Amino acid sequence: MGLKSYRPLTPTLRYKQIGDRKEITAEKPYKPLTEGIKRSSGRNNAGEITSRRRGGGHKKLYRIIDFKRQFAGIPCTVETIEYDPNRSARIALVKYLNGKRCYIIAPADVKVGDVLNSGEGAEFRVGNAIPLRDIPLNTIIHNIEMKPGKGAQIARSAGAGAELVAKDGKLCQVKLPSGEVRYIPEDCLAVVGQVSNIDHMNESSGSAGRSRWLGIRPSVRGVVMNPVDHPLGGGEGRTSGGRHPVTHWGKPTKGAKTRTNKKTDKFIMRTRHENKKK
Repeated sequence: MGLKSYRPLTPTLRYKQIGDRKEITAEKPYKPLTEGIKRSSGRNNAGEITSRRRGGGHKKLYRIIDFKRQFAGIPCTVETIEYDPNRSARIALVKYLNGKRCYIIAPADVKVGDVLNSGEGAEFRVGNAIPLRDIPLNTIIHNIEMKPGKGAQIARSAGAGAELVAKDGKLCQVKLPSGEVRYIPEDCLAVVGQVSNIDHMNESSGSAGRSRWLGIRPSVRGVVMNPVDHPLGGGEGRTSGGRHPVTHWGKPTKGAKTRTNKKTDKFIMRTRHENKKK
């Protein structure tokens, strides 16, 4: 994949830079693996906005992704590489020897016709899902499970890749893209390689209209609002808020720690905020 830029015929095109999508081989999804998705537009079940700046956008179908690699030990062949409107990474449609088809997150450098496998005894190669205990140190991995059999939860977005840095008994130390070093059980599966669509981080939409088609609404700063709308609003003339940055609901932000799950603190060897052991 590469980036495509445009001649500056309009102010919008001057800074527009998007992926060329040359790796995509199918325009429409495999219909049996899709389902309708109800858009919440950032509202909860009471209709209150809990996640701002979301809403609108083009209609889309949800692609059912097999994060568990449920047919372990059965080889599969990559049939297509597709665009998924629900995530930044590309997805791959694979067909197993038993005739079943599944969608998986497409690893980088995996092409149509490649044969992949998963589970115990799978070959060490890009795209295969292998238990952490069978993966050599300093390997780049993605789609990592946090509990055996639960399905991949870590390093799933475009270009993401974690590093297996050490093995300590039945636990493995994995350095996540954020810089955090975390203990993960050795029986958990991880896919060898990096997630596809690596240049996604370098894309620039160039226009507000393209963001609206993606379901992203405008971002309005709190300091330009009225006091009734935001804790930082109000004041005579232009002000900087007069207090530490907070969210729309008054909770500290921009560096304030919000982690509350202390039960799993023992699995974090090094936080992403500080380079020291916990």
